[in-house]
Amino acid sequence: MSPELFQQKVLSWFDLNGRKDLPWQQYISPYRVWLSEVMLQQTQVTTVIPYFNQFIKKFPDVHTLANAPIDSILHLWSGLGYYARARNLHKTAIIINEKGGEFPSDLDSLILLPGIGRSTAGAISSIAFNKSQPILDGNVRRVLARFYAISGWTGSTKTSNELWEISSRYTPKLRVAEYTQAMMDLGATICVRSKPKCEECPISSTCLARLENKISGLPTPKPKKPLPVKNIIFLMLQNNQGQILLEQRPAVGIWGGLWSFPEYTSLTAIQSWALENNIPIQSINQLNKQRHTFSHYHLDYTPIIVKTEYPINILMETNQSAWYKVNQLHSLGLPSPIKKLLQNQYKEKNYGENS
Repeated sequence: MSPELFQQKVLSWFDLNGRKDLPWQQYISPYRVWLSEVMLQQTQVTTVIPYFNQFIKKFPDVHTLANAPIDSILHLWSGLGYYARARNLHKTAIIINEKGGEFPSDLDSLILLPGIGRSTAGAISSIAFNKSQPILDGNVRRVLARFYAISGWTGSTKTSNELWEISSRYTPKLRVAEYTQAMMDLGATICVRSKPKCEECPISSTCLARLENKISGLPTPKPKKPLPVKNIIFLMLQNNQGQILLEQRPAVGIWGGLWSFPEYTSLTAIQSWALENNIPIQSINQLNKQRHTFSHYHLDYTPIIVKTEYPINILMETNQSAWYKVNQLHSLGLPSPIKKLLQNQYKEKNYGENS
């Protein structure tokens, strides 16, 4: 199928069936497109919608976002995962704001900004500025890999380069904003991972994966490796004034910048730490082990509730620890497992309504 016919079929399908009422499709601006594209990285539309709406309400423009404390941004992001995206949002907002608040429209300048890769830059350039730039997010990779029956994991350099060449060749000069949204919609609603709706697909007549009966095997899955398991203990230290000790994690790494419980390798290590710091322990209650899975390892964590008799001034090595009452936690960025532990322990259900 020629690029021209492909474009015609995809755009005709989009005109009749494409999604046009998503929050970021209203009042289109570079800021709104950028925010939605970052949120949509590795996250489904239905999950993103409430987060996007809350972000736009609190941070309606790049100036507001740039001047917001990172804690307030991480708080609204809490539960969305991949927290480096939120930190990069803040960094990029500061850069844009310092340059007058205007987003660059060219691809090279966009790619230089933190957290904006080639596909995200292409989406911003095409949707917000109507420039003819290809994209290759997960949905578009799936559509093109099936249409051309391209085997090989789409994240590999060879396969990715091949798909980028096709995406570039098929991206039109006109109606590029609609075409970009159409391709994302086609992958998200029709050419889905399992049970694709080929009978509703506008390009199924020449889709090689369908013609060669390879749909179920394409795109080629990423080679799987057994995930390692990391075991830790969360210290849920409480004092008799109803305060909980939390510490802010380093800005880089897992849960970067979020507030969590101090981590230990064993109950003995906690008891030794308490003894060394003259912390009187009133009671110890070990909860059941739980698991949280990241993309590259399983985290098995055991919460241990330790109650102490009176308030103590504890400064951790990083000087990033603080006592918080339960009603003070609403403004903090908390990882999902920490939020759930607090909710279960204190029967408080409002640690961020976007969870």
